[in-house]
Amino acid sequence: MGKKGIGTSIGATTVAPIRALPVGARLGCADNTGAKELQIVSVVGYHGRHRRIGKAGVGDHIVASVKKGTPEFRKQLVRAIIIRQRKEYRRTDGMRIKFEGNAAVLITPEGAPRGSEIKGPMAREAAERWPRVAGIASTVV
Repeated sequence: MGKKGIGTSIGATTVAPIRALPVGARLGCADNTGAKELQIVSVVGYHGRHRRIGKAGVGDHIVASVKKGTPEFRKQLVRAIIIRQRKEYRRTDGMRIKFEGNAAVLITPEGAPRGSEIKGPMAREAAERWPRVAGIASTVV
């Protein structure tokens, strides 16, 4: 019997990836909104133990602070979806996936993407959870 909470199913073919990005981690912004670098402030829907720092992984919804970018975006709190992570994770078919860097895409409070294109690939786990964001992705891996 596995541990409680391990291997929770998201879609038909994928399993929740490892949450490798703690609160405070910096990641790139992969869309064309004007934000360049984000810092994770909180993970929406994360319920951990008392005083444990929240963690996020591919497909998770986060609140982030814009650290680098155009002047109208800097120092703003924004909502984003993580689409790539460096930490390797395993799919149910045995394939191991990892990307060159950590990246996120900005979204509106309704869940629609704020930009019109995504630079670089997007993980399939994130695409299944956020189909509206996947619609503007150039490639889904």
